[in-house]
Amino acid sequence: MSADIYLAEPLLPTLHHMTSANDLAAARSALMKRLLPGGVPTLWCPLLTHYDDAGRIDLARIGRQLDFLAPSVRGFLVPGSTGDGWQLSHGQTQELLAGVVEMAVERRLALLIGVLEPTGGAMQDAMARTMRWLLQRAGTDDPVTALRGASVAGFTYCAPHGAALTQGDIADALDALLATGLPASLYQLPQVTGNEIAPQTVRTLAARHANLLMLKDTSGTDRVADSGLEGLFLVRGAEGGYSRHLKLAGGRYDGFLLSTANGFGPQLAELIEHLRGGRRVEADALSARLEATVDEVFTAAAPLPYGNAFTNANKAIDHFMAHGPGARTVTPPRLHSGERLPADLIATTGAALERHRLMPTRGYLQD
Repeated sequence: MSADIYLAEPLLPTLHHMTSANDLAAARSALMKRLLPGGVPTLWCPLLTHYDDAGRIDLARIGRQLDFLAPSVRGFLVPGSTGDGWQLSHGQTQELLAGVVEMAVERRLALLIGVLEPTGGAMQDAMARTMRWLLQRAGTDDPVTALRGASVAGFTYCAPHGAALTQGDIADALDALLATGLPASLYQLPQVTGNEIAPQTVRTLAARHANLLMLKDTSGTDRVADSGLEGLFLVRGAEGGYSRHLKLAGGRYDGFLLSTANGFGPQLAELIEHLRGGRRVEADALSARLEATVDEVFTAAAPLPYGNAFTNANKAIDHFMAHGPGARTVTPPRLHSGERLPADLIATTGAALERHRLMPTRGYLQD
């Protein structure tokens, strides 16, 4: 990776420049405040990538969804797994980021940039390529200035792929990425990587790098959060049990980064507000309705031989958020593969939304 995108040492001193864990925590807090001066959003969304009939990225459609979500969701991961981050070409990723960055700046939203590649080397190349673009866009040599000017709070990457990788292998790859000094969050995604970042590996990396700010865990096992790790902002990506996992409710997580925030952002924000206000009964009731709907739609989407279940299920839900009850008669959304969601998944989704009282009376594209 080109040395010109490393952060200056005075901004992020490495561990051997620090005299205590308090120094590391102070450096991490200072960087977080520079990148997110308004605070870290509690609710984040891995934004869907929409396509037009010709298969091109539809930025106008993405903008309409952002307008729908912005009142309730203030942080977005682009591209995440739900946004086809593993399938997009480099050119498509750049086109998507160029469009969404401008939308985020205009709407004062926070972004995490997904660096979804299978190897450490590929992640380094992708991160360097994107950082060079951000520096050029901002007309500066300072990475933090460039990131702030683009509403970007950092880069998000997973462990390298491979079930045979040892924790040493995983730690070495992530250590090299974090050594750039660029602000980062780790993404625990064993469903794709074939492995898990162990709690001790996360703890060691966090103790070495003040630029490691967040961790998203979609494993569903919650091993890192349950280990008592402190210092990082922890967001849960696994679906279900929404009212019991946040620290607001006695759980282990500071926030959510949920694929279902694509359609249920308003309801998840309402649930969080119930917890903040001590209304646990209301939060639990809303959580149960959301979980029942998500279970039905994800189960129906799982057998599809194209796309991934997270994307397919959330595009089905978003179809109704966009078009309301009449979505059944609207052409289903196109996927990255070129396929469209099948009519039976649309029907199942509509029935679930109605059964659990989550069907909008009017879609956001109808305004």
